[in-house]
Amino acid sequence: MALRIDIFLDKQTLELSEGDTLRRRYTVSTAANGAGETMGSECTPRGLHRIADCIGADAPVNAVFVARQLTGEIYTPSLKAADPTRDFILTRILRLAGCEPGRNCGGQVDSFARYIYIHGTPDDEPMGVPRSHGCIRMRNADIVDLFAQVGEGVPVHIHPSRT
Repeated sequence: MALRIDIFLDKQTLELSEGDTLRRRYTVSTAANGAGETMGSECTPRGLHRIADCIGADAPVNAVFVARQLTGEIYTPSLKAADPTRDFILTRILRLAGCEPGRNCGGQVDSFARYIYIHGTPDDEPMGVPRSHGCIRMRNADIVDLFAQVGEGVPVHIHPSRT
């Protein structure tokens, strides 16, 4: 049976399923600006995506990424205190590509070009409330767990609500 990820914006949850069987449910944080696909909107795009890249397999927990590259930093509260407005991308990155031309693929609505990720975030950041700049944030232990179970090509459907 094939794996799939479903993200529900209204519930701030990510579900990993295999066929009709729910394997795991995680609490996440999506965009503070809500749902939307337009470049520069800082919204979380809706619709069908796929995992295009799995980045950071051997990175330590709390490793900091910039532009999908390890910086050599390990996140600590003092690192945050030194730059309190920095949006930390930590531990693992699952980069998404839209699969629906005109909705989340191509032109000004391209999720891949927008650098939309499922990624780790500082563990002191709240989950279950929209706070990101468009990405799907997860606790570091949760992104490590999810990353170990999925791979490139796994479908990711981002739903406005769980109906």
